[in-house]
Formats: sequence, structure tokens, C-alpha cells
Amino acid sequence: MVDNHFRPAGFLNIPAPEGIDLVQAIKELKEEKNAVILAHYYQDSAIQDIADYVGDSLALARWAAKTDADAIVLCGVDFMGETAKILCPDKRVFIPDLNAGCSLADSCPADEFEQFIKQYPDHTVVSYVNTSAAIKVLTDVVVTSSNARPIVESFPPETPLIFAPDRNLGNYINSVTGRNMVLWNGACHVHEQFSLEKILNLKKQYPDALVLAHPECKSVILQVADCIASTSGLLEYASRSDKKTFIVATESGILHEMKKNNPDKEFIPAPPNDSTCACNECNFMKLNTMEKLYNCLKYEIPEIFLDEEVIRKAVKPIQRMLDISEKLGI
Repeated sequence: MVDNHFRPAGFLNIPAPEGIDLVQAIKELKEEKNAVILAHYYQDSAIQDIADYVGDSLALARWAAKTDADAIVLCGVDFMGETAKILCPDKRVFIPDLNAGCSLADSCPADEFEQFIKQYPDHTVVSYVNTSAAIKVLTDVVVTSSNARPIVESFPPETPLIFAPDRNLGNYINSVTGRNMVLWNGACHVHEQFSLEKILNLKKQYPDALVLAHPECKSVILQVADCIASTSGLLEYASRSDKKTFIVATESGILHEMKKNNPDKEFIPAPPNDSTCACNECNFMKLNTMEKLYNCLKYEIPEIFLDEEVIRKAVKPIQRMLDISEKLGI
């Protein structure tokens, strides 16, 4: 299968005018272009603060599907921009830097996955939203970490399932549902790198701290977690809890929203294995910057383009996810 991206450039490498107030300029351009800015929780704090909506993958998909703006600027990674384009084929969709890819999506090449599912012809294919449009074409229903468990449980127990691409999330869903889904062997480089030893050392320093973990983490990390949830689920848990200290095992960009919502609480990023840094960042997410966002709006580049046939096929599993989620009240 072919790559349906059109990538004239990863980003427009033009310095913003000297002395410009980027926040004000971006707001003015957004109004002028009738654009909406959607940002993932893993973006830099300045981008989160200027966005019209900040959310996880499920929330971004929902906002994209219902916006009446002429253009969508998706501050996240490329598959999120693709998802927005699939849901809004009549709108222009931009991403500040097309080089903002995803290690998890890259771990599942479409041609290899197509051969993989042919080995299981009677299986329903469940794919995590962190996949390319080409993978979504091969998928029966898309899920996010927010709704993966209830959507999997919505299938009769005897329904054989394939889950791709994240083996850690798939293993976790199998463990909590009693399913035996066939798993593709993919992973997110950020969530794979958390150090159990360093987390346990932090627990010694902060004995009252709760460990919050994303289900893309390895099982050894999940075993010491007090809360396992999606990005939005971790935010909600931290706000509801009467505890004051949390060790957070997901991409460190989430700490910005956690601190905004809970200024009286302390959030400690769980460190990775092979770094002296005290936090774990997604290099792809951090490729987007305020200057690139400004250029993206001003010059209307780079833009997400997808083949019409890909959009027609890929929208079905995404819409199925949205429909099931709405039916289940998620």
C-alpha cells in the first residue's frame, strides 16, 4: 500500500518577524482564516494555552468532526492530522510540522500488517487510533486508550479479535477483559522507556505519592500503578483524588494541564531508563513550536492531503468508534 501523504516540506522554515508577539499574531491569523486550533496534551505548554481545544485523541477526533471552522490546525502528530482530514474531507487540515510522526504508528507498516491479518481471516481488526490512514483502511473499528476496553467488551466473547499496534495496551486490555486478542508487536518509544527502578526510588522519596500510568506502559510499570488510564482519565483522576503528590508515567506534556487544574498538588514526571533527564518527552510531539504554528497559519502550509478512496474507507472504522462510544456513553 502506498503512503498517501503529500509532503512538500516538513515545515516552513521562515523566521517569524523580529519582535512579533506570536500569541497575538496567531490569534489574529486564526480569526482571519476562520481556523480552529486543536492541541494534544503532549504539546508544549504555550501551544496548549493558545489552542481552542486541548484533549486526548478521542476528544480531538470529536472536536474535528463537529467544527464549523474552514480550517483545522492540528497541533499533535501526523496521524492526528490524518484523522481530522478523514473526518472532515471538505476542510483544509494543517499540522505545524509534518515531521511530527509517531513511533507507535511507524511500528506497524501497512504492507506488513495486511499480510499479518490475512493469517487470521475470521478475526475482527481493532486498531488503536495511533496508526496511519493506511492501517485504518484495514481496520474494522478504531479505538483510543479512553474507549478501548468498553469497545472490546462490546463484542461477544466468542468474537476473535486482532489488536494493533500497541502490544502493551493490547496486553492490558486482554488482562482486564479476559480476552485473548491476537496482538501486533508494536510499541510507543516514550511509554516503553519508563524505569521501574527509578519509579520505585521516587516512591521511597515520596511515600504518599500515587503512581499514575498510561496503559501503553510495560506491564511491570502498570503493576506498581495506583491508576491506569488514558491521558484524559489520568487528568480526571488527579483532580478527583484527595492526595497531593503524584508520579506520572506518561509523556510529560500532560503535567502542564495537571498543574493548571490542581495548583495545590505536586506532579513528578516518571523518568526513563536511559537518560539523566527527570522527565520523558516525545520528540515528535515537541517538533511543533509557536513559530511553526504562526507560519502554518500565515502561509497555509504544510497541509494534510489524503486520497479520496483512503478517506472513504478509513472513515468507517473511525465513525464506528464514535458511534459505539456515544452509545456506551463514553
